[in-house]
Amino acid sequence: MALFSKKKSLGPVSQRRAKKDTLAHLAEFVHTRQGVSAYYEAATSRAPSAIVLVAYDGEWTRRKIPSLNDAVEVADELGIKLYDVARSGYPRAMREWSIKHGTQR
Repeated sequence: MALFSKKKSLGPVSQRRAKKDTLAHLAEFVHTRQGVSAYYEAATSRAPSAIVLVAYDGEWTRRKIPSLNDAVEVADELGIKLYDVARSGYPRAMREWSIKHGTQR
């Protein structure tokens, strides 16, 4: 029995809700900022794979995403370009925005 388990696993309903909330957040970011592009971060030993949306002015948001294929689907759905951070790096505007606002990766 896992009633008192310290770790909670997300059931299918919770996973669908989390996905829906994530997609809504990303769509809102795209629709309220100009010049948004997506960047895929592959999983590392320290962090899960993620999609980072970066606006023209460097403002950004990051959300976990299961795979590169999922990132491609999300970017297509949002109508934005997707780049692989390992190949392209982060845009200069993102680094400058992070420094100005004291935000760390």
